[in-house]
Amino acid sequence: KIPGALNPLSAAAAVAAGRVALAGQPGVLLVSNLNEEMVTPQSLFTFFGVYGDVQRVKILYNKKDSALVQMSDCNQAQLAMSHLNGQKMYGNVIRVTLSKHQTVALPRDGLDVQGLTKDYANSPLHRFKKPGSKNFQNIFPPSATLHLSNIPQNVTEDDLQLLFTNTGGTVKAFKFFQDHKMALIQMSTVEEAIQALIDLHNYSMGGNQHLRVSFSKSSI
Repeated sequence: KIPGALNPLSAAAAVAAGRVALAGQPGVLLVSNLNEEMVTPQSLFTFFGVYGDVQRVKILYNKKDSALVQMSDCNQAQLAMSHLNGQKMYGNVIRVTLSKHQTVALPRDGLDVQGLTKDYANSPLHRFKKPGSKNFQNIFPPSATLHLSNIPQNVTEDDLQLLFTNTGGTVKAFKFFQDHKMALIQMSTVEEAIQALIDLHNYSMGGNQHLRVSFSKSSI
């Protein structure tokens, strides 16, 4: 044993504490206890995409309550795991752990008839692809209050309240920012807010404008 070398346990502890920079290394997460009747690669892409740029998603063919989610790097994977493990998605408390897989393999042509594997590497919906993006400063744990942006001028509070009520939740409070391009909306539970974010992030508001939804650090 080399003197001063990290043993595997302390190395793992250092990684878990975030002291080791892991940018550039692939980060694949195993997500389990999913609601297999409801979950789709797109819903996982949107939910996990709050914490990093999701590259690929694979719902396991023989175990459809589990999925692999490949983030851009290990730092993003750690961030997503720390914020999403134990959260409720489609009624189920999900478990998020680091996978032993280095990457999510894409199926050969014609073999994925159920559409369980999706490649999002070139998605225009990545939140963090611009270096130094302000989105890096606005990453918060799931909360009942959502931050909305890119709201068209002609959209009213009533329009937005109706839109969010239609995701199956109850809107408890709403507040426009001064310029009306941004707002806060508070659902009655964190689970309702998660559902609303999955359903409405990138929702088309007409005129080539798409609603942006993220978790807010502040309540109304």
